[in-house]
Amino acid sequence: MNVRDVYLESAEITTTLVTHPAVARCWDTPSALAKMRVGGLTAHLVSQIIQVGPVLDAPAADELVSLQEHFARSTWIDDGLDSEVHTYIRRTAEAEATAGAPALATAAATALAELRRRLPAEPPDRVIQLPFGPWSLTLDDYLVTRLLELTVHGDDLATSIGVETPAVPPACFDTVVGVLSHLAARRHGQTALLRALSRAE
Repeated sequence: MNVRDVYLESAEITTTLVTHPAVARCWDTPSALAKMRVGGLTAHLVSQIIQVGPVLDAPAADELVSLQEHFARSTWIDDGLDSEVHTYIRRTAEAEATAGAPALATAAATALAELRRRLPAEPPDRVIQLPFGPWSLTLDDYLVTRLLELTVHGDDLATSIGVETPAVPPACFDTVVGVLSHLAARRHGQTALLRALSRAE
């Protein structure tokens, strides 16, 4: 199973989660994420599906970077909660949430149906322009960043509405854990990560 198949399967799990009745019922309540309502969190989660089509339509930038370099350049990883980038993410998500739960669930399902058609037809070496950075990634590396978002924020949403976090495909879990381990080592150091993962104390 390649990363495109894994992404499509993971996105289907997300579209199912956002249709849960508790999402609409809790729409205006605080989410598990600070300063974000359930509606805003749902909108941010759904955007990890609906943004992929426009990305496929956009021309690539001149500079292609690796996935590791992409995360090294991404300021959101180390910025505080009230930083410009995180404030922008929350503001955008809350604005998109005004569409309401049913509309966002429909938008996610519609986008996923289109991606089922488009992603398998993309060439193996396809390069895309990021919507939030002046550099490009391969399509497959970009989808890895979306798997991270779908998995982490899927858990955030499930926790926020009081339901069990849906299991993701094993290949998705392995990929996301690999990325999170890399980011944790960057933030806390290799030794701290090694001890957290291996020591029983």
